[in-house]
Amino acid sequence: MTTLPSPGARSSRPKRSTGNFWPMAIVAFLVLALYWPLMLWVNAGQAQRIMATGADLGCGTATQCATQLRNPTLPAPGQLLSGFRALSVPPFSTTSAPSNALVTAGETIVGLAIASVLGIVLALLLVISRGFERAVLPWLIASQMVPIIALAPMLAVVLGQYGVQGWVPKAIIAAYIAFFPVAIGVARGLRSPDPLQLDLLRTYHAGHATVFWKLQLPASIPFLFTALKVAATAALIGSIVAEISTISFSGLGKMLAENSRASDTIALWVIMIYGAALGIFLVGLVGLIERAVTPWRVGQPK
Repeated sequence: MTTLPSPGARSSRPKRSTGNFWPMAIVAFLVLALYWPLMLWVNAGQAQRIMATGADLGCGTATQCATQLRNPTLPAPGQLLSGFRALSVPPFSTTSAPSNALVTAGETIVGLAIASVLGIVLALLLVISRGFERAVLPWLIASQMVPIIALAPMLAVVLGQYGVQGWVPKAIIAAYIAFFPVAIGVARGLRSPDPLQLDLLRTYHAGHATVFWKLQLPASIPFLFTALKVAATAALIGSIVAEISTISFSGLGKMLAENSRASDTIALWVIMIYGAALGIFLVGLVGLIERAVTPWRVGQPK
């Protein structure tokens, strides 16, 4: 006997989409509404300090100078737009932000792929063997305590001795940062099934392989994608920090280092916005893959 879905079931997804939109819209509105007065307040203080030294900024008052500073703490909207045009055109130039963002994205995606494989393998070993967990887990935690800005140059030098140069060391550093949340998340997912479910399968004489494929693996998939979203942002941070702290000829980290030395705060803000947009894109990409792999979870409350 077939039954028609209830109206509430049909409307659950649109309501959820609308419910997600309004909080984001409210936050965006508040940020835009507060940015202008905050920018005037911060930059006016900066302009007043400069004018106190006797420098002529070409404007009457500190408030008037707030939107005209060459290197403001918070750039005015017009300065940001000019900065975007200067760093984005032509888009595929070796000095443009879009071109360098693609380089950083490539390093991050490769690093995330390596971290995913390594993290899943470690998670399986942690779940299979309690002895392995007791012996290795403290060292995995300790590995994440090493400052990446100190590790990146040393790793680049060591890999360079074996002819590994270019983007590969950055991808390896990104993987080093990102593997830990994947390992912990997947291990937690593999251990998430209810003991009653495990007892039920054992009642039917299910072997370890059957329990894994029929129960543990499906239960771990949501945990995997949650961990991958965290790992994607960690891998991006690792790639950018690696580009800053090693010899790099491309990437957002290289652009950050160059413009930091030049004290070009407008360019720094533009590059940071590109980095934030890249992070949102990567997390969204993981979310799209999650929707494709787990269609039965679409519309379910998180």
